[in-house]
This record gives sequence, structure tokens and C-alpha cells, in this order.
Amino acid sequence: MPFELFQSEKTGKFHFRLKARNGETILQSQAYNQKAGAQNGIKSVINNASPECIECLKAKDGREYFVIKAKNGEVIGKSQMYKSRSGISNGIKSVVKNASEAVVKDKTD
Repeated sequence: MPFELFQSEKTGKFHFRLKARNGETILQSQAYNQKAGAQNGIKSVINNASPECIECLKAKDGREYFVIKAKNGEVIGKSQMYKSRSGISNGIKSVVKNASEAVVKDKTD
């Protein structure tokens, strides 16, 4: 599972996403003005990838997603939307298990 660090062509801001082995995005960051901010966000996901830092939420359309938070309560990343409880559970398990071993692919160079 890699983290991808990228820059939006539209806004010029930096983002990261954590990809599953099948290529789907599991977790995506907010926008950062500086590349270093996105790099620190990746480190924060790695340091906070534990069940106590993950919160499940429900969108207005009923689908569920999760966020991972830093110790200070700030949201670091948001998952994709899930249609089932088993799907969201598998996504959380994947982040917890694999984030610390993920390599960073820098697509900004």
C-alpha cells in the first residue's frame, strides 16, 4: 500500500492519499498550501493509525465513512464512502494494519 503525494493541477495545493493494494483510495487528505504540510500529514497518519484515532461518520445519503484524527482532534484524512458496515470495517483494518509500512510515492517531481 503506498501513500501518494500529489499536487492539484487546478489549485496548486498538495494532497496525499493512501491506496489499497487493488489501487483504490482508502484515505485522502485535506489540501495543504505547502508540500511539507502534506508530508507531515502522512507522518501523522502513520503515527495515529490506531482504532482510538478513527471515527466512523454517516453522510446525509446514509453511506458511511471514517476519518482519522491526530491526538489533538484534528482530522488528518477522510475515507471513501462505504455502502456496508463490513466495507468500512475492512477499510479501517487496512489503514491500521498497513499505514505504518506504506511507502511514499512522490508524484510532485
